[in-house]
Amino acid sequence: QVQLVESGGGLVQAGGSLRLSCAASGLTFSSFAMGWFRQAPGIEREFVAAISWSGGNPYYADSVKGRSTISRDNAKNTVYLHMNSLTVADSAVYYCAARFRYGSGSLVGGPYDYWGQGTQVTVSS
Repeated sequence: QVQLVESGGGLVQAGGSLRLSCAASGLTFSSFAMGWFRQAPGIEREFVAAISWSGGNPYYADSVKGRSTISRDNAKNTVYLHMNSLTVADSAVYYCAARFRYGSGSLVGGPYDYWGQGTQVTVSS
């Protein structure tokens, strides 16, 4: 059974930073690209960042580009998202997702094969 478990969310002050982690199990982690998405109340889920199965070619949404870094540790079956200069607009539930390396579509648009349950990030002003 595939599981993606996010952690690292919480309450952060504007201007602060955080690191989200997503631990994967039940799959061959190195065969999957990984992505981070987020969803705020009343807003559709949106792409945040993604990284290929090998750790190269990271992609970022314009809204987080320049202040976020996605990385992965295939030895630990974990993907990370480090975000700086947080604003209230970054408040959302953050989900990680896994996409088989030979799947159709794209890292940004998906589709993704597996999803985590999400971790809440709240940025206070």
